[in-house]
Amino acid sequence: MALRLGDEAPNFTAVTTEGTIDFHQWLGGGWGVLFSHPADYTPVCTTELGMTSKLKPEFEKRGVKVVAISVDGIESHHGWIKDINETQCTVMNFPIIADPDRKVSMLYDMIHPNADATATVRSVFIIGPDKKVKLMITYPASTGRNFNEILRVIDSLQLTAKHKVATPANWVDGEDCIITPAVKDAEAVTLFPKGFRTVKPYLRFTPQPNK
Repeated sequence: MALRLGDEAPNFTAVTTEGTIDFHQWLGGGWGVLFSHPADYTPVCTTELGMTSKLKPEFEKRGVKVVAISVDGIESHHGWIKDINETQCTVMNFPIIADPDRKVSMLYDMIHPNADATATVRSVFIIGPDKKVKLMITYPASTGRNFNEILRVIDSLQLTAKHKVATPANWVDGEDCIITPAVKDAEAVTLFPKGFRTVKPYLRFTPQPNK
């Protein structure tokens, strides 16, 4: 059965460019991002891995570990990393999982025969401290992933996990949030001391609680 939001992220043991990991142990008590690549030495993915490497301080600031996966072997990964460092002007600083037997790819339903019967599709999974899948996005091969959007979603997920709010369209960290409908006005006065404005009874905005 396909993996769904709210499911526990399947655990696995795998060889990576930074040694063998038990995925759940490696995540520890924090957040994680797992993102897949169809194969090594692919052009779009080369730029994505370079960008993620440059953004590692932003992920770390949020307590997020990042790991990539490709169906090629570990030696191929190490060769690809040399190209990534050279062409993207960076130094790779997070692991790439080797998955030549496609064990992990199958666990995460990354093999889509309609796209390619053998290579993984380009998926992103955000996993919470409870090891549950919080977000899944699958991209076509021709479109590079927007890692600023992934960081934006992490900001929203971490905020809404701690406060009874949701984030509106195009929200970015620091902007007003929406109070969830389950919170009554009387409770909202206590929960949101900065105040709130009511547009409709079901649509109430408040300044971001953790700012």
